[in-house]
Amino acid sequence: MEFRLTEDQHSLQRALRQVVTDRQPSWQELTEVGLFQLRVPEPEGGLGLGLPEAVLAFEEAGRAVLAGPLVGTEVAAAVLGLDGRAEVVRVPARGPVLVPELPTLDHVLLLHPDDSLAVLPAAAVDAAPAAAVDPDRPLWRLDGTPPPGERTPETRRVAADATLLTAALQVGLASRTVAEAVAYARTREQFGQPIGAFQAVQHLCADMLARAELARVAVYAAAVSGDEVEIAGAKLLADDAAVHGARDCLQVHGGMGFTWEARVHRLLKRAWAWEQAGADRERCLESLATRL
Repeated sequence: MEFRLTEDQHSLQRALRQVVTDRQPSWQELTEVGLFQLRVPEPEGGLGLGLPEAVLAFEEAGRAVLAGPLVGTEVAAAVLGLDGRAEVVRVPARGPVLVPELPTLDHVLLLHPDDSLAVLPAAAVDAAPAAAVDPDRPLWRLDGTPPPGERTPETRRVAADATLLTAALQVGLASRTVAEAVAYARTREQFGQPIGAFQAVQHLCADMLARAELARVAVYAAAVSGDEVEIAGAKLLADDAAVHGARDCLQVHGGMGFTWEARVHRLLKRAWAWEQAGADRERCLESLATRL
């Protein structure tokens, strides 16, 4: 099977990278470049592209560590035909239901453990602020019992697509951790030479790159196949690459990595947040077990 990117796909990546590099574009800018209309059919005002192109775009969004309900908004538009900001939220088997950035949303897509889906207007949701690891991704805790959902072919697509696009974000973030660590290792000197000259630091950076590239291949392959089990495996690899990459990036930076000036700690916090989005580790492992 051929996984080589086409020239159009490369152009899409480059165009979005120019928009997000070294800046946080406004939501309006992201809408204007078509991030949320990638898979909307052309007759409906979209670009009419496929899941592989969406994965490439969201990889760039993850590399830039963009904030906002990116995945939910794209999936709601592409699968359900909904306009406005949306967030896909998994209802856990136990514990509270936490919705990121609720005040900014138009729709809340509640995915129950059986993959049934309830689409709620955000303005009608009763919730209270909750503690969040990532300050750029505030959480709100739903009050009461989540309403029941419906099971349709579209709801399964919402679950799978949200998981895959979140994995793409994690791949981009993992690549960002590699770039940050290597850049710092080249300039930070210790004992009269850059710390990147030391083998222990080189091994850390090499392991980060290996995990990121493995995850990228898995996510690209899952985007082509659309297989739910392959998507679950890709999410596991992407989460591992992002979380471990962010931790290793912090180690390369040392104490500097925890300062607001370096902001390296933001990468780890975002990796933790995205690890719980789409499908978490437990659910992905359950999906893989069905294929064994």
